[in-house]
Amino acid sequence: MARGGPSLHHGGFEGANMVRLNRIYTKTGDGGDTGLGDGTRLPKHHTRIAAYGTVDELSSFLGLALAHSTDERLNAALRSIQNDLFDVGADLCVPGEAGDKLRITPSYATRLEKLLDETNEPIAPLQSFVLPGGKPVAAWLHVARTVCRRAERLTTELAAREEERGRVNAEVIVYLNRLSDLLFVLARAANDNGRLDVLWKPGQNR
Repeated sequence: MARGGPSLHHGGFEGANMVRLNRIYTKTGDGGDTGLGDGTRLPKHHTRIAAYGTVDELSSFLGLALAHSTDERLNAALRSIQNDLFDVGADLCVPGEAGDKLRITPSYATRLEKLLDETNEPIAPLQSFVLPGGKPVAAWLHVARTVCRRAERLTTELAAREEERGRVNAEVIVYLNRLSDLLFVLARAANDNGRLDVLWKPGQNR
């Protein structure tokens, strides 16, 4: 999905269930455009490309969180989310009706909600906003959370464009919205269930 790497957007997502990447460079994007999963081409700065490129960026930051984590439950959750994010990219890469293409369904967000509730249950309620920090894995999860919000903003911007109405799956927006909440809670869990959270002190430096 990323621009300029050996990722699925080079050949679209038509074969998302059976991917074969036998070439790292194709030269087809040398003119500044790229192909979608339905075969159409868009400039690389198009909002749709920026949206699924940011989803790819998000997955990369989750990889950094994984590299700093020794918690197998967290690792399994993050690997599952990374897989979901390729599904999100596949969805965004093919505009329009579902047809036989891979689409995000309500079950994706439902799974996140279940994990969010389970993870948040033992964490003490917040008395202030949290400053990103604490353990390295928690800090990377906070970075991932902010990138997730950017992916969400780009997707909603895409959906609001007149020429894109009805061509963006609303469940993608729901998923990204829920994922950002989950990443915040996972960051708190990684900070010893919030005990290592760094809290905002309003006006501290006035």
